[in-house]
Amino acid sequence: MRRTIFAEEHELFRRTCRTYFEKECVPFVEEWEAAGHVSREAWLKAGEQGLLGWEVPEEFGGSGVRDFRFNAVLTEEYWASGSVGIGLGLQNDIMAPYLIELTTPEQRRRWLPGFCSGEIITAIAMSEPGAGSDVRGLRTTARREGGEYVIDGTKTFISNGLLADLVMVACKTDPAAGHRGISLIAVEAGTPGFSRGRKLDKIGQRSADTAELIFTDVRVPVDNLIGEENRGFYHLMRNLPKERLGIAVHAVASAQRAYEITLAYAGDREAFGQPIGKFQVNRHALAEMRTKIDVMRTYLDQCVLAVNAGELTAEEAAGAKWWTTETQWEILDRCLQLHGGYGYVNEYEIARLWRDARVQRLYGGTTEIMKDLIGRSMGM
Repeated sequence: MRRTIFAEEHELFRRTCRTYFEKECVPFVEEWEAAGHVSREAWLKAGEQGLLGWEVPEEFGGSGVRDFRFNAVLTEEYWASGSVGIGLGLQNDIMAPYLIELTTPEQRRRWLPGFCSGEIITAIAMSEPGAGSDVRGLRTTARREGGEYVIDGTKTFISNGLLADLVMVACKTDPAAGHRGISLIAVEAGTPGFSRGRKLDKIGQRSADTAELIFTDVRVPVDNLIGEENRGFYHLMRNLPKERLGIAVHAVASAQRAYEITLAYAGDREAFGQPIGKFQVNRHALAEMRTKIDVMRTYLDQCVLAVNAGELTAEEAAGAKWWTTETQWEILDRCLQLHGGYGYVNEYEIARLWRDARVQRLYGGTTEIMKDLIGRSMGM
């Protein structure tokens, strides 16, 4: 189905993205999967190519362009190239709004140039061992002592956790106030008391480093507060729709990649004297996949336009997130099935895509939480 949301500048950007991924990422897939993280050199190359922080004002190294279509293009080319691991989406989709919209002029001067160049890799630390998706239940605290915050707590499931130079930590600055006492505080690598815990041994997305972060009497200047004190929960809720839309873009692009390699496999692999794609049951399965991908992308494109217009609601983003990730998993599982025994062999890309897809239904809010959010908005 022909797409109409992109202009010439997006297609030029698409070519830049594809060249970058094919040259700087694809040759290192096996190396990064084995190491459990990507190289810092790849981040610096991304910065050189203008693939980081284009929303940042020009004076701080960006282009000042606010257009989520560029975010979508970058994600689509990441999957289309067969790349793994590099968390450019986390930097652009999730962290950029916080560091552009909620920071002071001094903070922008300190962090944004490196953010755009790839010298500063960022992470957001919300999830905790006992809280998971329940932001209200977090226990990490930041008490005020003079001109400093003193942070204590543990975070888990932190993407970019091992490589991050700047971590935005969700803390309780007023523990008695519940979710109204949460603040967002930046902690820089090398700060005394800030350490990395385990690199988590995940089912999939092995090259996307995910770690535990530990904060023990970590002292940072009050000037590291991002946004307003005790307004962190509201800052997070404001930006979650864009984060969930980014996850939905990943879901559709991943499903597209799986469909394409499975279509090629079904045309080449023979059984009983003919390509397996010629069997009606398999032909119908491939037809269903193509239709579902077209439907997902059509809805997703409208969500992208809506977020550009400032009209995407939390409920619409939640709907896009849960439905695309559940459909992604359905398609990936069927693609693996069509590969037969080879789909279970790690050297085949479909096996990695299948493993990597499972977490999509968990992070950014589980499917169940997404449905509940929508249901509550309906008065149920």
